Amino acid sequence: MESNFVDYVKIYCRSGKGGRGSMHLHRAKYQPNGGPDGGDGGRGGNIYLRGNHNYWTLLHLRYERHVFAGHGGNGGKSLLHGADGQDCYIDVPCGTVAYDAETGKYICDVTEDGQVVMLLKGGRGGKGNWHFRTATNQTPRYAQPGEPMQEMMVILELKLLADVGLVGFPNAGKSTLLSAVSSAKPKIANYPFTTMEPSLGIVPYRDNQSFVMADIPGIIEGAAEGKGLGLRFLRHIERNSLLLFMVPGDSDDIKKEYEVLLGELEKFNPQMLNKHRVLAITKSDLLDDELIDLLSVDLPTDLPVVFISAVAGKGIQELKDCLWKELNSESNKLQAVSEGGSIIHRDREVRILDQDFEEWEPDFEEETDEDILDLEDIEILDD
Repeated sequence: MESNFVDYVKIYCRSGKGGRGSMHLHRAKYQPNGGPDGGDGGRGGNIYLRGNHNYWTLLHLRYERHVFAGHGGNGGKSLLHGADGQDCYIDVPCGTVAYDAETGKYICDVTEDGQVVMLLKGGRGGKGNWHFRTATNQTPRYAQPGEPMQEMMVILELKLLADVGLVGFPNAGKSTLLSAVSSAKPKIANYPFTTMEPSLGIVPYRDNQSFVMADIPGIIEGAAEGKGLGLRFLRHIERNSLLLFMVPGDSDDIKKEYEVLLGELEKFNPQMLNKHRVLAITKSDLLDDELIDLLSVDLPTDLPVVFISAVAGKGIQELKDCLWKELNSESNKLQAVSEGGSIIHRDREVRILDQDFEEWEPDFEEETDEDILDLEDIEILDD
């Protein structure tokens, strides 16, 4: 069954070209030698990205492969200005990032509802010959052409907005924890890579307060080189204020696994190491108090550590208190203010983009100047 969660689409975008200016000389009864009266061409339509909180995936754009803005109309006689091309708005969920598919360069970011960002600018309309009249050239027989359109193959990526992001190896208990602390129902099974798509859950807290938790597919050592599911889903926790690392209590070396996860995050985006972190030792119902004390000696000391068991409900409230404390700490708030709520988006590798869309081929016909309405061909009736 195909999932409805789509966080990665490729679209061909083309703005409108500007209409050409009119080269027209005024002709009327008893005025055989009238001056220039050619109008300006209209501007081409722009393409915008617009944040919409009613969308939570890019599913509505999966089969919309082409987005074309309207072309500007040509200028006409009697200083008639050509019609402006129709602008095109692409509604996307908050947290969408746009990249150039040809070069992998970062273009723009939409993070707020109602935020409008220009993706491609339409061409300016050309000036009519009326603008070029001078004392020595009173009947200019030339006009400006309109500026050409802009076109670009665009990659749209969705990065989920959440407060806490879960990071861990496959089968570390991330989905089990999310289902235990929220009403989310992620798929849970006893085999690796059960989670194939991110999940969001709202975690209730004291005094009718809450925070959002994001669960992503597990990562393994070497994910930066493409092993497992790679680092594709790690972008969903780039915006999180807090990272919750989850390591099973029955692991051979808890500290080593934590350092491996931290190293993979650094390879993906070094800025993520500046976020606040909490370490949760899962499946602690298999450990007795003596073993917990023994394991605590070798655990990292630079971050809070909580022993939990989502199945038995052990340590869940303690974990919530720890997460809430870290989310509302002064240092975390100061970091959010200093970053301005934004992240540093790294350019994408073209090789990876080509692999994701190997079979994608645009299917459209090129338009010519004949498709643009020429106002000189419209008969104007005299009063």
